[in-house]
Amino acid sequence: MASKILKQVSRVITAHRQREGGGFMVRRPLPSGSLDYADPFLMLDHLGPVHYEPGEAVGAPDHPHRGFETVTYVLEGGFEHHDSHGNHGVLSPGYVQWMTAGSGVIHSEMPTEELLKKGGNFHGFQIWVNLPAKDKMIRPRYQDVPPENIPWFESTDKQTKIKVIAGEVEDVKANIDTYTPIYFLDLRTTGKYSLNIPEGMDAMVYNYHPATILVGQEKTKVEESQLAVLKTQGQPVEFEATEEAADGSGKKEARVLVLAGTPIGEKIARYGPFVMNTEDELRQAMVDVRSGKFGEISGSFERMRKTDEANARRRQAGKE
Repeated sequence: MASKILKQVSRVITAHRQREGGGFMVRRPLPSGSLDYADPFLMLDHLGPVHYEPGEAVGAPDHPHRGFETVTYVLEGGFEHHDSHGNHGVLSPGYVQWMTAGSGVIHSEMPTEELLKKGGNFHGFQIWVNLPAKDKMIRPRYQDVPPENIPWFESTDKQTKIKVIAGEVEDVKANIDTYTPIYFLDLRTTGKYSLNIPEGMDAMVYNYHPATILVGQEKTKVEESQLAVLKTQGQPVEFEATEEAADGSGKKEARVLVLAGTPIGEKIARYGPFVMNTEDELRQAMVDVRSGKFGEISGSFERMRKTDEANARRRQAGKE
């Protein structure tokens, strides 16, 4: 008797588009109308891919955060980070920035000077990861991880490669330290792969590439800009590339982000850049920002000026 096929994908969500930060367009599957929170993940933004002419690149000038972690992963182009705790980093292709906002931080995420002056492509992601109540007011922390410090896993058949940003795949473990147990993987395959995710973790798979992929033991089709939400039920998650390459050499490479985490299981209260547990804590966060407790970063006016000029240039080119 054939074994029963386990249904792991509970829903598939297509990302909507909206403008964020200083005016850049994102594709956002989380939160969405049908999924407000995927504990412990608060948000997933797909930034680009976009091509900027000289002077057009925009980012996110100075803004506050409290109560969670922001994770930025760059595929093309670059960001420059400054924050009110004195941290500075330039994120080139392959870099990951893991910022724990904790008790509060002001930071900016701006295009690199090279991207702004010369133009070019930008492509990346930002996710927000919640913190449990006991950690929401910890001291902010900044981890800036270059690509050479982020390990890759390769399957024995050479058809699957996985960048292990957080968590582990077989014997390959990430180098990034996280407060909340999570997996953050960039999985690329031209074949099939069965991924083990720890029991008790819920998972999501976001397809950021044109090639369709089959996900789950029931082989649910997930297309570009779609997010599959899974209940693994303690079983491995199957991935399979489906589209034939134009030259007949095999399958097109499918590329997805895999996010999985242990649910925190606490009530949340969120407003803009603040994620706390109660409405009173949200109000206090806004008071603390206005009173200057989050600090400040020098050069704020200059960053706003560059953002305004870039947006004006894009409007003149009919790109708004």
